[in-house]
Amino acid sequence: MSEIRVAGVRKRFGRGNADVLRGVDLEVAAGEWVAIMGSSGSGKSTLLHLLAALDDADQGEIEVAGRDLRRLRDPNHYRRDTIGLVFQLHDLLPHLSAEENVEIPMFGTARSRADRRTAARRLLAEVGLAGKEHRRPPELSGGERQRVALARALANDPRILLADEPTGSLDPEAVENVMDLLRRLREEHGVTIVMVTHAPEVAAAADRSYTMADGTLAVRGT
Repeated sequence: MSEIRVAGVRKRFGRGNADVLRGVDLEVAAGEWVAIMGSSGSGKSTLLHLLAALDDADQGEIEVAGRDLRRLRDPNHYRRDTIGLVFQLHDLLPHLSAEENVEIPMFGTARSRADRRTAARRLLAEVGLAGKEHRRPPELSGGERQRVALARALANDPRILLADEPTGSLDPEAVENVMDLLRRLREEHGVTIVMVTHAPEVAAAADRSYTMADGTLAVRGT
């Protein structure tokens, strides 16, 4: 059984506009790393948002971790327990420390304050930020902020990591550091990764690569 199954998915924004997604099909196995490339506006991020239940498809089926997203009663609960999200601009809260940013997804769970703090520090150490737990995002480099975002995405041990241009704003050295981190996190945590990227060298790290064009998805190279 696939960890992610997308069948005949269509999505349109606004009346009279063409479909952003036009019959997209995709299957991703548990533990697999899939990259999706394509130009701006091709629908890559839209597909990722549908997988995260941040928006609803107009047509078609999406099943993630055995759950039909059309029948979700609580999308927030689904995102908290199943999905880890990483964005290009990391979306960290600038007035909170790195440790406090990583704790945010753990609120609403059964974890005590002490458990949340311990877990946040462990995750920051995993991404190479031990000793920087109390620094706020403006005090960190771009690569370090993205590492905090990755630690936050893993806060609740998600089965699936959805990454939207996770290296898009980084310099080459920081890009390589983040890619090494993603490889290690998949090996150690066994997460399934679906990553949107413009960069062929970043997509090359994945098990499979697709190209999104005109609202459809094709295996890269075909």
